[in-house]
Amino acid sequence: MSGAAGGIGRATAVAFGRQGAGVVVADLEHVRDQALETVALVEEAGGKAIFIPVDVADSTSVRDMVDETVAHFGRLDFAHNNAGISGTGFMAEIDEDEFDRIIAVDLKGVWLAMKYEIQYMKSNGGGTIVNTASEAGLVGTLWAGAYVAAKHGVVGLTKTAAGEYANMGIRINAVAPGAIGTPMVAQLPAAAKEMILAPQPLNRLGTPDEVADAVVWLSSDQSSFVLGTVLSIDGGATANAESYNSELSPSA
Repeated sequence: MSGAAGGIGRATAVAFGRQGAGVVVADLEHVRDQALETVALVEEAGGKAIFIPVDVADSTSVRDMVDETVAHFGRLDFAHNNAGISGTGFMAEIDEDEFDRIIAVDLKGVWLAMKYEIQYMKSNGGGTIVNTASEAGLVGTLWAGAYVAAKHGVVGLTKTAAGEYANMGIRINAVAPGAIGTPMVAQLPAAAKEMILAPQPLNRLGTPDEVADAVVWLSSDQSSFVLGTVLSIDGGATANAESYNSELSPSA
């Protein structure tokens, strides 16, 4: 479970812990302390957990994460590919290095994780994979071009892989959170927060636990006929037109 040191990843790890699952809390080495807090929370919830440091943009690191998971727990039944970063800026003003980093983590990182998870699952009885896409993977979002591109890509990877590997007992789906009360959203500029809340009929931030419950459901037998879907968890935002905010449009 990548990106599990906090936010949606932590909430999902704990939700699996409540089901008695063995959970790998995977995240960057420099957030080890936060990741170990998640490990403790999973164990308090009734599960078992270990921390494995990973850089999801690095192939060797991702492969080692999957290998260490199997070595420790003896199997890999489910995966939640959740690690991600964000960035803001008008399309023509995003630095190339920032664009490349967002694509590497948010898109390539999901592809690498699925690559090695699927390689194991197809030879060991199948499993479930849930990718974290975003509301920004379903609609355009002003001031977030690189993030939007990456999350649209996650949707495409999810749907394609779901079709390719269904016959091997592997179910692949995605969740598309909207404005969720996570550290990533907390660091957004005030105007950006207003923009993502504006189209929501519920008009509030969602909670990481609300996303986590959906991930657990998509990983369970209760969703056994759900394949290649992208489940919006966005307070109704993608059911409505994006609200216009002049502050997020470039001036001449």
